[in-house]
Amino acid sequence: MSTKYDVIVIGSGPAGYVAAIRCAQLGLKTACIEKWKDEKGKGVNGGTCLNVGCIPSKALLDSSYKYHEAKDHFDIHGISTKELKIDVKTMIGRKNDIVKQLTSGIAGLFMANKVTSLYGTGKLLAGKKVQFVDFDGKEEVLEADNVILAAGSVPVNIPVAAVDNDVIVDSTGALEFDEVPKRLGVIGAGVIGLELGSVWNRLGSEVVCLEAMDKFLAVMDQQIAKETKKILTKQGLDIRLSCRVTGSEIKTKGKKKEVEVTFTDKEGNAQTETFDKLIVCVGRRPYTKNLLADDSGVKLDERGSIYVNDLCATSAPGVFAIGDLVRGPMLAHKGSEEGVMVAERIAGEKTVMNYDIIPNVIYTHPEVASVGKNEEQLKAEGIEYNVGTFPFLAIGRALAANEKDGMVKILAHAKTDRILGAHIVGPSAADLVQQVAIAMEFGSSAEDLGMMVFGHPTLSEAVHEAALAVHGHAIHMPNRKKR
Repeated sequence: MSTKYDVIVIGSGPAGYVAAIRCAQLGLKTACIEKWKDEKGKGVNGGTCLNVGCIPSKALLDSSYKYHEAKDHFDIHGISTKELKIDVKTMIGRKNDIVKQLTSGIAGLFMANKVTSLYGTGKLLAGKKVQFVDFDGKEEVLEADNVILAAGSVPVNIPVAAVDNDVIVDSTGALEFDEVPKRLGVIGAGVIGLELGSVWNRLGSEVVCLEAMDKFLAVMDQQIAKETKKILTKQGLDIRLSCRVTGSEIKTKGKKKEVEVTFTDKEGNAQTETFDKLIVCVGRRPYTKNLLADDSGVKLDERGSIYVNDLCATSAPGVFAIGDLVRGPMLAHKGSEEGVMVAERIAGEKTVMNYDIIPNVIYTHPEVASVGKNEEQLKAEGIEYNVGTFPFLAIGRALAANEKDGMVKILAHAKTDRILGAHIVGPSAADLVQQVAIAMEFGSSAEDLGMMVFGHPTLSEAVHEAALAVHGHAIHMPNRKKR
């Protein structure tokens, strides 16, 4: 006789483990299946985000920035350093320790909330049954009243630069270098490419980012994107747009290997660059391999994502899909909130999710963050709006911290003054944009933000001043218009 649960979750990344915990909190008998193994072959929760994504990349970003700051910026504070060096293996070890701490933390949360943790693979069968195969190959068919699919995503591979996990790597391999490459190529100048490129650029690599698109960060507000490109270029990243990679060849030079990359530039001319390492960061795709039986009843859309409605219900009754498997941005926090929504709806609540207010962040230094509509979207939709911008150069706290690059931009409806979007490149942009996201969730106007009292001296004052600038009322810089 098969084991019966109220809910089975397949996948324990940020979407899956949050869904499982919330289901259990609501009194539902819940199991969560995870196929990820650690280096010892033991099952571990957290999915891509905790194991080889969000968390480890941020650990390396912070370590590399501390080295960069000590090497290049301590002198401005009157601090001198001698014989500064970076031990890459120690840095990677710290990253691994953080990953272990957080993944073991999920195991503890599962125990505390009485979530049954199952390590192995899960496949959705017809009638809300799940084929579970553990690491030893033992197979069992589980039954559930509800199934939540949260299998996540994997990097997109391209034939012209096939990953060999040695010289040519994907985003996972880029977290495991045991030394700083002298020359590093990055295919793709999106979020992941810029973050990983920044890590190794700070540590001394000569980094070249080859981006096929003719616009830098095309999905972001273009004023902020242009400012970001200017800042990152000044830091040493060589960002080349309209460059399409056409091939790659690994060659042996003495005792070392290198990769020769061929590509066409924006004029259509053939070019060649040679790198010690090459990172392929051209996007991610939903991971549905062996996840669905042919008669499961779950349908995919034209992009290979699982088709769901606004409440994350699939075409199969009682089956839901969340996170990177479904439409929308592949963001950990988006998946987590979908997990909460689905859990609560299974429990009979009427929870819905506001997809219009989801922050998006690039963790370079300075950070780049946005929420809501950008200026290009508002123009395309014919919405009249007002703009307020304010540079960190005019913020005392930013100057004191030697963090003066960047700006805050706020967009508000021309008639109602309701905040439609916020876009920031600068220090702590991720946290600052969240302030505006909270305001937007409560329907705040730019005037509302402008009338609030912000602490001084803080970086948040840039948000305050940008809100004031929407109507030409900024205090600490000349206004373009006054009313």
